Amino acid sequence: MATQVCGDISEATELSSSQRLYLKPLAKLGVHVTLPEIKVAGVSISNWEVMERLKSMVAPDQFTVLKVVESSLEFIRFEGETDTKSLVTKFINKLDGKFIKLSGFADPLKVRATESKMKFPSVHDWNSFFRESEDLDERNPGERPDTIYIKGLPCKWFSSDESPSKPSDEVLKSVFRRFGKIRCVDIPILDPYRQRLSKGNSEFQTFYFGSHLHFDAYVQYSQYQGFSNAMSALKGMKLMYISDEGRAATANIQVEFDKTCHLSARNIKKRELERQKLIDIERKEEERKRKEKEEEERRIEEERLEEERREAERQRLLQEAIRKKEERKRAREEKKRKKRAERIRREIEQKEQQRQLERERERKKAEQKRSAKRLLLELLQRVATVKEQEEEERRKIEEERKKREQELEMLKQIEEKKRKLEEEQRRKDDEERRKKEKLEEQEKELRDKLIKNLKRMEERRDELKKELLKRQIASSTAKLSSFAGNDFFGK
Repeated sequence: MATQVCGDISEATELSSSQRLYLKPLAKLGVHVTLPEIKVAGVSISNWEVMERLKSMVAPDQFTVLKVVESSLEFIRFEGETDTKSLVTKFINKLDGKFIKLSGFADPLKVRATESKMKFPSVHDWNSFFRESEDLDERNPGERPDTIYIKGLPCKWFSSDESPSKPSDEVLKSVFRRFGKIRCVDIPILDPYRQRLSKGNSEFQTFYFGSHLHFDAYVQYSQYQGFSNAMSALKGMKLMYISDEGRAATANIQVEFDKTCHLSARNIKKRELERQKLIDIERKEEERKRKEKEEEERRIEEERLEEERREAERQRLLQEAIRKKEERKRAREEKKRKKRAERIRREIEQKEQQRQLERERERKKAEQKRSAKRLLLELLQRVATVKEQEEEERRKIEEERKKREQELEMLKQIEEKKRKLEEEQRRKDDEERRKKEKLEEQEKELRDKLIKNLKRMEERRDELKKELLKRQIASSTAKLSSFAGNDFFGK
């Protein structure tokens, strides 16, 4: 239902000059692209790539709309729309029977293009529908072919100056009055109760109320001729609007004859009854809310009065507490005054005692000064004696230190001699050890030589034995041969 910019208005016919509305033929074509067999796993064909190739094949002309309507492993079916009918023929000539070569695929993709057939009810459809409906009476408006149902009308194109964002009944009538006299119209989204009505009762048709950009509408004509003219004029058409600046836009609309008898007297009355029920329910709900609000206000007023009473009681208790506090304050002040007088008396007595104590301390300080002088003289004498003793002790300690240094020096010399002797002994031990190791090596070499000589002697002896044995065997063989020959000749 989205509106689209239109670049060509040559085929448009006027619908309403006051609203700047026109009818423009739908120019659609179907494009069928046969896909090759995919022999490599994981390889796929991009619908977007095929779409771009189709757009390049019709260039410099352009599709206003091109979308995928069906896709499978064997084919992709597109639906395209152009600005004019002449472009449909031109696009079919450019596309039908052509091939698309995609990278990565050896086989080309064959393209077939045909003009799309528009689905639109015919005279036979509505005549047979109302003739075969047993519960309908063609004498009653709404129960005969006189009402068209239109989906997807843009709200702004049918709005009035007073309400630019909502469609207007009067504007809708003025636009479709072109085809004949109108008995009545109905725009469901303008009725605030219609959505609740359709939700609450399954007998009523459900409308889409989620968007305020487009709306559905019913238009009922007084005469069959008006209905027939409107259906004929809207067949295969889309709605076009041209702004004051000359910019054109189109909107695809869906047109059907009314199969629900929406504007029949019976259904109108039924909707009014249900609407009145909703109004009564709403009024009762408002009355209930009003009573609840009054009850709430009364409760709030009672709570306010109760709070004022509590506040007055709190103020009385507060005043009583303040009075008692003042009394306690006066009693505390009297008590403080008495305590202050008692404290002043004690302070005077304490000052007198302090003066006596001060005189006593001064007397004791003088006595202590005299004692300190005597002690100081005694200490000086003791310090001199201690210094003499310390000097004697230092002299003795110095002599002891020198004596210990001489002993340490002698010990160092002894240690040095001992170290040299140990090193000499260690050197001798190392030489003996090396000699011993050398003798052991020589002994080992001599032993190895003896063992080798013994082995060679044994081997030589074995060889001599073998040689001797061979000679004995040869001698014995010769003797046997000689003996055997003598016997042969003797015989």
